[in-house]
Order: sequence, then structure tokens, then C-alpha cells
Amino acid sequence: MLNPAKLGKHMKEILTNIKEFLGLAFWVEIITENPRCTYYFGPFDRQSEAKEASSGYIEDLTGEGATNLAVKIDRMKPTELTIFDDLGEITDRERFPTLSGQLS
Repeated sequence: MLNPAKLGKHMKEILTNIKEFLGLAFWVEIITENPRCTYYFGPFDRQSEAKEASSGYIEDLTGEGATNLAVKIDRMKPTELTIFDDLGEITDRERFPTLSGQLS
């Protein structure tokens, strides 16, 4: 006989998996400026669960040195959990290159 607590947890996982398959699960999206990355955490059955969990993800990323975090919680279906920006950090000099004839 199944333990009622285990059965409840199993049913919740099934529901979350169905929502994930349909693109209805909630995910936490965190975009960091340094390093330039986008992270996805989830899936979650409810928005409140994702919001509650997001503080731990933010704490972990800032503890690893990530800066300028933008957090979004929404229904989505990410195809990758971590996306690294290959361009790396862009300095002001790289954003506004010196044109020929100008002094740098």
C-alpha cells in the first residue's frame, strides 16, 4: 500500500510534468549581466512556488559573483536551462569604437 504523502507527491509531479509538456508550467528566468547568461529554473506547478524558490536561486547566483540580475517568473517552455552569451562582457570602448580621424 502506498503512503498517502508519497502518493500526493507523486501525483503533484505527474501534474507538473503534464503542465510542462503543455507549456503551462511556471519557470524562473534569471538573466545576469556579468557573466552574461540566462538561467532557467523549474518547472513549477504554481507561480507562488516559483516565486518562493527564486530567492534561493538568486542567492546562489550572487554568491557565485553574478551581478545585475533580472528575474522573471512566467509560463514558458525553455529548451535550454543555461544560455551563455558568447560575446562576453562589452566595454564602453567596444560599444563606441573610435572612428578614423578621431582621437581616442
